[in-house]
Parts: sequence; C-alpha cells; structure tokens
Amino acid sequence: MNVRPIFLSVVLSMAAVAGAQQPSVHDVAKRMDDHYNHLRSLRLDYTEHYRGLGMDRTENGTLLLKKPGRMRWNYAAPVGKVFVLDGRNAYFYTPGDAQAQKIPAKQLDDLRSPLRFLLGHTQIEKELNNITMVTNGGYAQISGVPKGMEQRVKRLTITCNPQNGIITGLKLEEIDGSITEFHFSNLKENVPVKDSDFEFTAPAGVMIVSGLPPT
Repeated sequence: MNVRPIFLSVVLSMAAVAGAQQPSVHDVAKRMDDHYNHLRSLRLDYTEHYRGLGMDRTENGTLLLKKPGRMRWNYAAPVGKVFVLDGRNAYFYTPGDAQAQKIPAKQLDDLRSPLRFLLGHTQIEKELNNITMVTNGGYAQISGVPKGMEQRVKRLTITCNPQNGIITGLKLEEIDGSITEFHFSNLKENVPVKDSDFEFTAPAGVMIVSGLPPT
C-alpha cells in the first residue's frame, strides 16, 4: 500500500480546513462594523495607559456610550475625573482644577480617533491606510494609519474577537513616540441610558473654557 499519497491528501485537507478557519482582514473588519453599527448603547470597564512626553500613567473607570455620538468616561482612578461627549461638544474635568475644557465634537473626532470605533460611526477599511491584520492568542489585531492623521499618528491597532467583532482594546502610537492604550472588559450592550446621562454640569466655581483635548 502506498501511504505517501494518502499522507499528502490528509495534510492538504488539514491545511484547507485551517485556511478556511482563518478569516481575512476584510471579514473581521466587516464583523466589527456590523456589530457596532447595530448597537444602541454600551457600558464597559476600561483601563487607559499613556506613555510619552516624560509621563507614564494608568487610569481606569467606566465608559458609557449611546448613539448618536454620546459618551461618558467616569474615572475611578483618579476619582471624580470625567470626560463627557454630548453629541455636540466634549467636556473634560479633573477635580481640583479651576476650569473645565470644552471641545467641539468634530475636533475631538480628529484628535482622538480611536473613540470613533466604539460609537460605530465609520467603516474601518475606509478609515485606515495600509491596513494589516495578525492573530494572537485567539484575538485579531487590525492595524493601520487613520486617514488625514498621517502627520501625527504612526499606527492605530484595534484588538477584537475575530468571530463576533467585539473590540477589547485600542492602541494609538503617535509619531512623537507617545502611546495610548485602552483595554476593555465587562461589556454590556444595549443598556438603558438617557440623554441626560451625557450632560455636563461644572462644579460650583469652575469655569468652562474652550481648549484642546487632554493628552
């Protein structure tokens, strides 16, 4: 009995099955788009790590999102820090500061591009240049350069479950060497939320001023 053809047939069959189980970057990007475009609201826990400009800090808290274009970052560490997007403007406040910053939503989208993907505003393949994908430990990592931000951003990497498109992390690498990473957990989809949950009221004695997004 000639086992060589049989052996080759088995190997080729296994390779074909393995190949069929590996989704393409197009497949995974579409699953992410489809998943977030169909959500109405989302609540999750996050950890944010920033390294750059002589700083290295880690913060965490709870993120609440609601379409269209609303988000609220309540920081647990440091306590009381808040970042609110009401659909028109973003507000950023740290306890102890004499001022709260107000930023137009359009400008925020330009400067903090990773946050757009959680709101399901965009098609990933149309937003990233030089898009690539690698798989790591059961997760997919899609990387590229956000269009229009080539002078500032070196790479944006989105980590997700390749089977359902759920995003578990974002990593933004800037040209100046600074890196911002977000890790997400305890995701709860389509939770009941109100527009009033995304209103910002400055504490007594705190002025609201126009400013740039915080680093």
